[in-house]
Amino acid sequence: MSKKFDPMDKFNFLLGTWKMKYKVPKSQLSPADKGTGIGEFKRMLNDKYVTFDYHAKFTESEGAARGIFGWDEKSNIYRYWWFEDSGAFMEASCNFTNDDTLNMNWHNSTLVQTFTKMKNGKVILQMKTPVNKEDFTVVLEVIFTKM
Repeated sequence: MSKKFDPMDKFNFLLGTWKMKYKVPKSQLSPADKGTGIGEFKRMLNDKYVTFDYHAKFTESEGAARGIFGWDEKSNIYRYWWFEDSGAFMEASCNFTNDDTLNMNWHNSTLVQTFTKMKNGKVILQMKTPVNKEDFTVVLEVIFTKM
């Protein structure tokens, strides 16, 4: 008998603890910066959710956040809630374009984000914002290396 499809299995390539290396190019959203951090993706609450907890240090700041991914069965879409230790929070809708790429569209924002698994096992997160009708510019890049 085959196992029933579990939409949260799509996150398996992200599960575990990661070293993170941040690159923030200068943009209309922020000055150039770089940083490092540690993050962990794990399943919880009967595997219905995937959490992403991380802490990062930049040149002149540091912070921590928690993200929660869940499957919205009624809307047939993945949802994401992000809570920062500063009190900031945002929501996103997500989809997978293939088994190694998670796309996120941030609500009330022009930001889009992808998590892409590379052939070497690393994961690259890129956050982009539009510069015109056809082009986007990277405003954040994070390289994840499994610990």
